[in-house]
Amino acid sequence: MIADERRRMAELIESLTPGQLYTPSLCEGWTVHEVAAHLCAPWIFGARRIVPAVLRHGFRVHRANAELVRDLAVDLTAEEIGLQLRANAEFVFNPPIVGPLGQLTDLQVHGQDICRPLGLTRDLVPERMLLSLEFLVGPRARGSFVPRGRLDGLRFVATDLDWAGGEGLLTVRGTGEALLLALTGRPVVLGELSGSGTAALHARLTA
Repeated sequence: MIADERRRMAELIESLTPGQLYTPSLCEGWTVHEVAAHLCAPWIFGARRIVPAVLRHGFRVHRANAELVRDLAVDLTAEEIGLQLRANAEFVFNPPIVGPLGQLTDLQVHGQDICRPLGLTRDLVPERMLLSLEFLVGPRARGSFVPRGRLDGLRFVATDLDWAGGEGLLTVRGTGEALLLALTGRPVVLGELSGSGTAALHARLTA
């Protein structure tokens, strides 16, 4: 699944114009080009450089990545990123705690980080969304992909998938894609959600 997502990302990146590449992504502070370059970090930097950065930033993955990604984006053109993703599609990266599900989730979320600001449609594979949604409401994502406290008291229900997760009396409903982006802190999808827990989630994502 990870290998296929990397190949899909290569196709996407190779299809973009220079103007699209320098458009701000949904990943705050990063352009589309920087998000794309970040996906090559596992085999270029390796665990010896990535894991210490994550630890330095208290398992805040985005901050650790920001420390590493900008130089990488300068070094790699879009064409080179596409070649890197294809050549290393089968690369195994098993970071502590989050494991392979962290990689699968990263690829799916960053694909939408790129496509949504550009007005592009990128369908996610339901089976893969289910794995990532379950990962995001579980303990291994807490403190890295999902800050502590974001999910407290909330239960999430997908309207287009047979999935619900989280513990709480307040409910947040939306498509699997919208929940994936909301759980990882993208406020752009808040208007696509419904339920008694949306106000609480809105406050946490926009604080």
